[in-house]
Amino acid sequence: MNATKKLIACAFVVLTFAGCAGGMTHQERDTVVGAGVGAAAGAAITGDVGGALIGGAAGGIIGHEVHKY
Repeated sequence: MNATKKLIACAFVVLTFAGCAGGMTHQERDTVVGAGVGAAAGAAITGDVGGALIGGAAGGIIGHEVHKY
């Protein structure tokens, strides 16, 4: 599977979960968006699932922490 297909698959998964979660706080929403963007960027940069996982984790942490300040 090439990087573009991985990127699209990650985006659909994130949007699916985000769409199912109603009544999210701003911090929760930022965490989900950060994780999705991080996963997509990690998959696009590395072309590997491991990169998507690391990018998703890093993006989720950053998205969670950004709203605190």
